[in-house]
Amino acid sequence: MSDREYYGKEEEKQEEKEEKEEKDAGGWDEKWRRDPLSAAVWAAILIWAGVALLAENMGLLARFEWLSGWGLIFIGAGGIVLLEVVVRLLVPSYRRPVGGTLIFAVVLLGVGLGNLFGWDVIWPLVLIAIGVSVLLRGLIRGL
Repeated sequence: MSDREYYGKEEEKQEEKEEKEEKDAGGWDEKWRRDPLSAAVWAAILIWAGVALLAENMGLLARFEWLSGWGLIFIGAGGIVLLEVVVRLLVPSYRRPVGGTLIFAVVLLGVGLGNLFGWDVIWPLVLIAIGVSVLLRGLIRGL
């Protein structure tokens, strides 16, 4: 191999390395471009929270004495995060591990439903749901 060929390959490797570093150094902006689903989910949660608080402030939730604005926020956020889990499982381009997201959704739903059914009923159900999720993940991974 001549010096020209050797140094030419070294320059190509250096250029590839610099391109990879530029791509990896994109930061948060690059992360949101690669995973727009997470950005959409958090935007939907913020919009839902605003709508729920507005409804409570305008007195639209007054006839539902069992439902508070914050309870409605947590129930809606849990539903939105569960929807994210379903999308991640069904759409291959957005697929990634969803165990932690599923647990987060169950906890949000538990907090939202806690005032409706009582904490003594909800928290054991949340723990059962988390345990079943961990068990299923272990069983599916073992197949």
